[in-house]
Amino acid sequence: MTTPNENATFREMLSGERFYYGAEVVSSRGPQPVDSSGDMASFARDLLSDPLIGWISITDNPGGGPMLPPDWFAGLVPEHRGRVVVHLTCKDMNRSGLESAAWRYASEGFDNILALTGDYPTGGHGGLAEPVFDLDSVALIDLLRSMNEGLRVPGRGGKTETLDKTNFYIGCAVSPFKRHERELVPQYFKLVRKIAAGAEWVVPQLGYDMRKFHEIKLFLETRGIVAPVIGNVYLLTKGVAKTFNSGKLAGCVVSDELLRKAEKYAAGEDKGKKFFRELAAKQLAVFKGLGFAAGYIGGVRKADGFGPIIELAESYGPDDWRDFLKEIQYSQFEEFFFFEHDKFTGMSEAGRINREYLASLKRPEKSKQVTLNYKLSRWVHKMAFTRDRALYPLLKRIYARWDRKPGFLSRMAYRIEKLSKLAMYGCQDCGDCSLPDCAYICPKKWCSKCQRNGPCGGSIDGLCELEDKECIWARAYERLKYYGESETMLDRPVVYYDAKLKETSSWANTYLDRDHNAPKQE
Repeated sequence: MTTPNENATFREMLSGERFYYGAEVVSSRGPQPVDSSGDMASFARDLLSDPLIGWISITDNPGGGPMLPPDWFAGLVPEHRGRVVVHLTCKDMNRSGLESAAWRYASEGFDNILALTGDYPTGGHGGLAEPVFDLDSVALIDLLRSMNEGLRVPGRGGKTETLDKTNFYIGCAVSPFKRHERELVPQYFKLVRKIAAGAEWVVPQLGYDMRKFHEIKLFLETRGIVAPVIGNVYLLTKGVAKTFNSGKLAGCVVSDELLRKAEKYAAGEDKGKKFFRELAAKQLAVFKGLGFAAGYIGGVRKADGFGPIIELAESYGPDDWRDFLKEIQYSQFEEFFFFEHDKFTGMSEAGRINREYLASLKRPEKSKQVTLNYKLSRWVHKMAFTRDRALYPLLKRIYARWDRKPGFLSRMAYRIEKLSKLAMYGCQDCGDCSLPDCAYICPKKWCSKCQRNGPCGGSIDGLCELEDKECIWARAYERLKYYGESETMLDRPVVYYDAKLKETSSWANTYLDRDHNAPKQE
């Protein structure tokens, strides 16, 4: 049986040849004993003393509810710092708070960080909490990478100071369980962007189709990217299956077929415990067979509940996983796959991208998203906002003159800008415009999380996580695909919104190199 080396760190586990198992730990709401003698401390210690468990991974307010922070929980087992992963999400803190938290983690010796955008809040004391989402996962990863390289900050006398380097081992998530091409393909493109920003390992969100899990590895291989991928397993119950099937938990998918099977077995004498345990163990066996770096187990409430699942997974024969892979393919109705299906093995075929998808890139169908408004926006951008082309040099000189000596014309230009952009896009007057980044769909207005660097993992059948509007990145994908630009839709530097530009002219900020479009200084 595979057992972890107690001296191995999480980083060493993912870089080695052995297959390790990790346990998800969910923090709690309410006070805990200050002497670290409570149930949570015992839970953490019991897990890390289990020879079958390589590491624990501690969530950060999952579902948007307030809980004890993950580094507090991690502090209960300081002797196992290298075997603890802490989650860091963007929903509750702005970039200053996130940087502060990261410095705290580094100072406490917790270097393994899973960087996430985070779920939209679902509650809070006295009403629904207002989310932050000042950064998204891509920008957070970029921040952590910058800290690893030695963060450069303003110092005394106007000079730049370089801070001491951190040693974060940065992880990211990806959501492959999307039903439509317009949702799935941008997820894969954003994964590439996360790795380019500094992510070093990957954990998928939850689903029960091993072929979709396999596609993540295949997609990375087609891009020449080498990064450890951890297989994600969640122990189902009838209630959890219903919740995942309903779409109420962002990024977690159970198909109608699997829900029916879960309800069938849950009606038995053991309430489906044997079936659910075997499903989890078989998933782990498939991950090991497919060459994943590790398996990550969630949904287990007691420390002694992980062992039986792992032992069962290890008891299977060396080739049993091939049968399990074919068995565990609970896809959604008419679900899109990026790779062709090998019906003999049950897997997606390496190197064989979906033929219909490839054909559609050459002859894209016109989408309802390609509106007259969008066509006009592209034309105006080409004529007036494409750097050093057409009207750009002239307008740059005009705005520079107005900046030196503001007057009636500059005020009128700003007024025209605000009214026209409000009418065309629902502009929120942020001053640091990402319309060109998002296919002319305002992220401040139309995205619940204001995602400027690609889609979050929470969309459901093309709808926003809140199910009140279409996902802007699904819409953007269709627009860009029509013009042959979808494959490079996220090939750009990380976008950071600068709040100091709020309620100022974004046109002026673009021409005067004040916004995120300005050339980056080396």
